[in-house]
Amino acid sequence: MSFTRTLRAVGGVVVAGALLFGSASAASADQIRDDQWPLKSFDAESVWKVSTGKGVTVAVIDDPVNGDHPDLRGNVLPGKDVENGGPANQEDQDDHGTAMASIIAGHGHGAGNVEGVKGLAPSAKILPVGIPSGDTISAPNSGGLAEAVNYAVDNGASVINMSFGQDTLTAEDKQALVNAVKKNVFLVVATGNDGVGKLDQLTSFPGVVAVGAVDKGGQVWADSNYGPQTMLTAPGTLIRSAAASKPYRRANGTSDSAAYVSGAAALIRAKFPDLTAGQVANRLVKTAGLPPGQEGMKLPDPHYGYGFIRPLRALTQNIPAGSKNGPLKTPKDETAPAAGGASAPGASSTGGDQASGQQDSGLGTGAIVGIAVGVLVVVAVIVIVVVSQKKKGRNGPPPGGPGGFGGPGGPGFPPQQQGPYQQPGPYQQPGPYQQQPSAPGAFPPAPPTQPPGQ
Repeated sequence: MSFTRTLRAVGGVVVAGALLFGSASAASADQIRDDQWPLKSFDAESVWKVSTGKGVTVAVIDDPVNGDHPDLRGNVLPGKDVENGGPANQEDQDDHGTAMASIIAGHGHGAGNVEGVKGLAPSAKILPVGIPSGDTISAPNSGGLAEAVNYAVDNGASVINMSFGQDTLTAEDKQALVNAVKKNVFLVVATGNDGVGKLDQLTSFPGVVAVGAVDKGGQVWADSNYGPQTMLTAPGTLIRSAAASKPYRRANGTSDSAAYVSGAAALIRAKFPDLTAGQVANRLVKTAGLPPGQEGMKLPDPHYGYGFIRPLRALTQNIPAGSKNGPLKTPKDETAPAAGGASAPGASSTGGDQASGQQDSGLGTGAIVGIAVGVLVVVAVIVIVVVSQKKKGRNGPPPGGPGGFGGPGGPGFPPQQQGPYQQPGPYQQPGPYQQQPSAPGAFPPAPPTQPPGQ
């Protein structure tokens, strides 16, 4: 079973269990909205007074999406089904993509949109990108991920949600992710639902934001995968969302957590359009929270990362933009020359060609002799001048003086300076991340409680 399928299979099991609480079609509209506990914990009504994600496009690389769902209608672009061709906004069977889209940009329905599911960024647009499900996307050279990421970037997505995992990345996959990072796209990936301390290649890729799951009390969900690459956590238990094969579903999973982080990123990108992806991550990291009793842990923690997101704080606190990359690592270009002069796969190697070109320059013997004589003459003149200066005691300035190495106009090297990430900075100090979660806009608003069935 591939990691991709595992993420979705776990969600399906929880959905079946959720029906014990009553079928979605029988539940009242008020109950559907009331089930969205993350909105209450985030104080979403206050969040939406600051930003609703308007003008931001979030790509959902996943199952295609049901764009006709009443809670999503008008917010879903046609997109592309990479697996089957055609648009990706007409799904009526697989629920996962629709669920992620609704967590990010659902707008509800009815008078005042008070019924149904509402997303964290209800004014954002969803660009659905359908990918092969199950084992297909993890197959070597399937091309599914690379094509999906490239399509999302080329069609205006500034946030990409990837609520799945992939054990092995091809060179094409890696290059697509590198290009997305270069084009300032905020990449979000779910850590997975096996409860293991190992993250796959996609989740570990430099430049992505790896997201784990927490419950209502802010405690890490037992089945949330973890590792040193984990950057943030977000709500991932008993999550109510829209579906394609039925009106609504309820599930546990890091998929839902990733979708909430994508929604938070859309809110920030709408309010602060000039921030880079790394600076968006910086805001989320510096305003993240920890549950009571965990405030003294060393960050980033393999389970929590820097903590769970608090969107209202991320939107309203006075946080310097910081460096371009923020807490994100910079991936290596797959086509760039490797260190030491070796060429990476796909890069052209020109060193040998240049050498052979120099050897076969077409210069005749007479020309070479003439050049040699000229060089000897120049050397002789220099020797005569130096000897003359020594006799007269008039040596010139040392190499570091005017005009020499290091002097004005010379090719000197400035003294080395430490960069912002070489000094003890915000990512190594516990202060900004250990504010009590009871503060305004905090998540969670109350002491930890264990959800039913956990």
